[in-house]
Amino acid sequence: MIVYCLQCSGGHVFEAWFGSSTAFDLQKTEGKLVCPICEARQVTKAPMAPALKGPVGERRSAPEEMRKMRQFMSGLRKYVEQNADYVGPRFPEEARKIHYGEVEERQIYGEASLKDVKELIEEGVDVAPLPPDINDAN
Repeated sequence: MIVYCLQCSGGHVFEAWFGSSTAFDLQKTEGKLVCPICEARQVTKAPMAPALKGPVGERRSAPEEMRKMRQFMSGLRKYVEQNADYVGPRFPEEARKIHYGEVEERQIYGEASLKDVKELIEEGVDVAPLPPDINDAN
């Protein structure tokens, strides 16, 4: 899996996970990339800074960045829940049917084991983990 920092034509910056750089290119070509904030479909890779470690033992506090990340993750989860069909444990089966054109293409989410996810990725099915519900008390 690879994570890219993306930016829409509206200027929103967000991250997205892909099975490979080829998966990103394919989704971009097919017009499947959508901004989770404004739903713009003109999405490009945003400039990314390399991850640099500070001096040993140095701890940096970034409460504002953490708040923004939690807000983004909550928004992404809410967007998926509002705009995709929940298929529960049938997720691997439904994702394959969509991928192989056996059923009409639609956005879905559900549950899958790590083994199922690995198999889907090996088959070329684009999948990504849904951020956890940070408001859930469990």
